Amino acid sequence: MTNAQTLDPEIHVDEEEYESLADYHRIAALHYSQAAKHHSLAADADDHGHAEARDSHVFLAYRHKLVANQYAEMAVIESDELTDDESEEIHAA
Repeated sequence: MTNAQTLDPEIHVDEEEYESLADYHRIAALHYSQAAKHHSLAADADDHGHAEARDSHVFLAYRHKLVANQYAEMAVIESDELTDDESEEIHAA
């Protein structure tokens, strides 16, 4: 187990559980918020000369940003699929 794993446990999502479009947006927002928090903590650590803490927070901020981007992309893809389905229904009528 790495230091990052002990500091920030991963969120395990049941793959069979359906997540709504709103859930994707909420999860993305949560991870962007966590990334911002870790960037602030990294800045504070750097101000106080704590290189190890800074590096840890930088890594966690980056990781949260990546996860947030993935959920944001899933939200866009799901939204596009919903839009495509709705437009197909309109054209079929």
